Amino acid sequence: MQTDQIIADLQQVAAKFAGQRTERLARTHLERADFDLLAQAGFLKTGLAAKDGGVWRDVPRSTRPYAEMIRTIAMGDPSVALVAAMHPCVLAIWYAAGEPPAELTGAWRAQCDWVFGTVKNGAWWGTVTSEPGSGGDIMKTRAVAKPTGDAGRYLISGEKHFGSGAGISKYMFTTAIAMGESIPDVFILGVGDAKWDGTQGITLAAEWDGHGMSATQSHAFTFNDFPAIRNAWPGAMMGSVASATQLGGCLFTAVIVAVVEQALTYARKKLAAKSGDMRPYERVEWVRAENEGWLIRQAYDGMLNAVENGAGGIAATARGKATVAELAETCLGRISRVVGGASFSRASPLGRWAQDVRALGFLRPPWGLAYDQLFGLSWVK
Repeated sequence: MQTDQIIADLQQVAAKFAGQRTERLARTHLERADFDLLAQAGFLKTGLAAKDGGVWRDVPRSTRPYAEMIRTIAMGDPSVALVAAMHPCVLAIWYAAGEPPAELTGAWRAQCDWVFGTVKNGAWWGTVTSEPGSGGDIMKTRAVAKPTGDAGRYLISGEKHFGSGAGISKYMFTTAIAMGESIPDVFILGVGDAKWDGTQGITLAAEWDGHGMSATQSHAFTFNDFPAIRNAWPGAMMGSVASATQLGGCLFTAVIVAVVEQALTYARKKLAAKSGDMRPYERVEWVRAENEGWLIRQAYDGMLNAVENGAGGIAATARGKATVAELAETCLGRISRVVGGASFSRASPLGRWAQDVRALGFLRPPWGLAYDQLFGLSWVK
């Protein structure tokens, strides 16, 4: 199976990344060469269906192999893995949209051909949807899209942040409200060759300086009449965004699963010499950390099973993501307490990993929105 080969090739890439762990943990930027290696391993094919030369099938059948690809990459570099995850999540939205009305078929197919043609030519796709004050809800966008007079062409103005992969992604998915309308829609931004100094309608408002996932380049931008392309099936793609959230939830969770697995493995080696001399408190904390690591893996597998079975996948991925986010934080805390003061050193990866796992609770959706959604889902019969 082609996905198995991609995973095998990604394992080699991840092993190279892992060998550079000390240097990578200190990074606050991305390297284009890393993404070239992922592309050579076939990862860009995750954004293409088989008929287009890729490996995408549908959400139920593609989520597990895609999540394992991301988990594999994260075993070498979590920041690179998180940015890479955006690529299939965005492109799946076009595949999940279905067939448009007859009057839109020509324009829709032409746009799909163009979108997937960019991937065949080596383009990475990403997202820049979050906005200050939105609480992570892309339906609360205040960005405005002004039509230019050319079909499907708009100029977008507004503030956006958490644009993970800025500088790597050639195209980014975003949302905005077209002038004269009241419901947000999907737009494409060709950011790859744009200067960030305001001369081309995009200004770097703030460089990413997160405590965790510090090398994702999740910058904040201000757009002022920046050229954008509206999706060729107005309104429909917001529905496919909802369908693709299952994929995104599993892929983002896979990054954190990998971090926890690495942390447990690292600690086992670190503690091997003193396992017989561990204090009662340390033994209890270690068992709890192992238990939480086991629960994290069960939640991750449960998410994947639910998506594959097509039964309650949206609720299961939302619940699993939140559960893993909580467990990962406490698990890394326990590991660090057992390892002791050494874990507080910058020479140890545990401190950085502890910050990295916190990112899951703040990403698509962040805690507040996540629990609003879970509360709503809890009443679905």
